[in-house]
Amino acid sequence: MAGAKVKTEQIHLQCSECKRKNYITTKNKQNVQEKLELKKFCPHDRKHTLHKEIKVSR
Repeated sequence: MAGAKVKTEQIHLQCSECKRKNYITTKNKQNVQEKLELKKFCPHDRKHTLHKEIKVSR
């Protein structure tokens, strides 16, 4: 069907310690309004750190 609206957006997860963008994921804008924060493994720091959502610039 033409004209279907996309409810998900692509986001980057940025490490809070080294400030590098390590992960890309999608988020449903209708279900989750606040910014996503996950504990993920940072390969540059070689430990689990808090990763925060930043928007993908297109």
